[in-house]
Amino acid sequence: MVAGKSSRYSGVCGWSLPKVVALAGVLSCCIPQSCAQDTQADNKAASIHGTVLNSVTREPIGRALVVSSDNRFAIMTDDQGHFEFTFPQTGPDRSADSNSGGGANRISGEAPGLILPGALAARKPGFLSDRPGVQNFQPAAPNQELTILLVPEAAIVGRVVLPTTDGSDKVEVEIYRRQVQEGRAHWISAGRVWTRSNGEFRFTELAAGTYKLFTHELLDRDPLTFNPRGQLYGYPPVYFPAANDFASGSTISLSPGRIFHADLTPVRRAYYPVKVRLSNLAAGTPIGVEVSLHGHRGPGYSLGYNERTGTIEGMLPDGTYSVQAVSFGTNGATGLLNLTVKGAAVQEPTMTLLPNGSISVNVKEQFTSDNNPETNGLGGGDGIRQNRGRYTNVRLEPAEDFGIERGPRNPSAREDDSIVLDDVQPGRYWVRVDSSRGFLASITSGGVDLLHHTLVVGLGASPPPIELTMRDDGAQIDGTVEGVATALLGAGVSTGTLSSFLPGASPYIYCVPLPDSAGQFREIWVSPEGKFSSIQLAPGTYRLLAFDRPHPELEYQNPEAMRAYDSKGVLVRLVSGQKEHLQLHLISTDE
Repeated sequence: MVAGKSSRYSGVCGWSLPKVVALAGVLSCCIPQSCAQDTQADNKAASIHGTVLNSVTREPIGRALVVSSDNRFAIMTDDQGHFEFTFPQTGPDRSADSNSGGGANRISGEAPGLILPGALAARKPGFLSDRPGVQNFQPAAPNQELTILLVPEAAIVGRVVLPTTDGSDKVEVEIYRRQVQEGRAHWISAGRVWTRSNGEFRFTELAAGTYKLFTHELLDRDPLTFNPRGQLYGYPPVYFPAANDFASGSTISLSPGRIFHADLTPVRRAYYPVKVRLSNLAAGTPIGVEVSLHGHRGPGYSLGYNERTGTIEGMLPDGTYSVQAVSFGTNGATGLLNLTVKGAAVQEPTMTLLPNGSISVNVKEQFTSDNNPETNGLGGGDGIRQNRGRYTNVRLEPAEDFGIERGPRNPSAREDDSIVLDDVQPGRYWVRVDSSRGFLASITSGGVDLLHHTLVVGLGASPPPIELTMRDDGAQIDGTVEGVATALLGAGVSTGTLSSFLPGASPYIYCVPLPDSAGQFREIWVSPEGKFSSIQLAPGTYRLLAFDRPHPELEYQNPEAMRAYDSKGVLVRLVSGQKEHLQLHLISTDE
């Protein structure tokens, strides 16, 4: 571990990085002199210095921990957010490929014998270390003035107000975040907390985004009114600000550093026992139970499974509910039941579990070459010698707001090129196909075009086989993105540095097919020099968008969301075998 100048900065050396991180909030300026490097007399020394700033206010951040990507270097910023690393010569014969530990890499342009960190990042409580999909490391070059931006965390705080005042009732509160997956937005759980004795709750370390907030059910056990042999009462979920179901709840938009205050007031209601008997279930099979208001799928309500009696049990207030039970294991099954609670207990209706569906996938090849090395970024790709099950991957992405992605079973043997999607629960799905050879020309099931429509799987049913047609006469594009190299050099970063250490921070091109186009989405990596190329694009009409870094939150499958980009990028119509040379302008993901 190497420290900065002791005469100006408070450094850390001789300690492992976990200890440094653990003590980052309490480290003082008292660092042993033996750790300091006096480089004033060493005219061959190089340095990396800079400032850590708040990304929103642009104010300096003092006492932030700056660390290298290889975990070999760490230092604390001073009260003005400044830091500096100094690196003396290690000898004329020392090279970046020597046994220096930590896998150090040579920086483009560094002096012989210097072993420097490839990239630096900063950390401090109250700020996010990472952004979704993008690491916070910044490339570092010798004698460079580096600026590291830390994004302040957002938070949701508030209070759950109950009639009881003794503080004995604590309510579980949960937040969901709107998250984009495969170009479509879904609701994903982002955390749960219990209220304190005064009803207060806090969600911290939140990234900017869209959230929903709600309480979980709570049985009223107020000792003054609770009677286990009489009528029971409880508090159903309340969705911020005062909705009865997840879909009707308001969204909370958080920007970096924003603290959102939200109070929730559950309403006390009568609760009644519910018991559902399961049939067609093997003893000892694990069961998952999901409960939601009928026609309003979402979290909040719950029932449990009693393995001893083979029943789903619990309590619910008046209302109509959809109850789904899923058995886990090699032979999964699913049961669905709608039940109504109306002023009385629900007396053991029966839910029958039916085996989950199994869908065969047939691949039709229309290849023009016996040896196609195209890999589409998936690796492998030895042409015709690959069987269908190995160069083609088929996945099911839930079309609903909530769901779990389903994949195929693995081929049973090397000579087995079959593709089968097993254990598919009822629902609606988008079929996703990744291939290391050629491109997907068409995909259907029972005559339904699955490029533009969902696959519907009924309870206990297996849809017709999925028919894939693969071709290798796709279009090819290449070209340049203006401003990439200029932006890097203007920041004092060499293109060699970025390509060696930060491939995830490089610009990316998104090929977004227009609605009703036969084209299929494709990502293309852009080199630090601004060059790009891609082959085997499916024919169709695309809008090409060149972003300064990966943009995982882009809803490219949502035509409404993509209207914001109507005036950006380049439109291109591609046909089979076409070669197109393009020039694109860089778009900031912050726009």
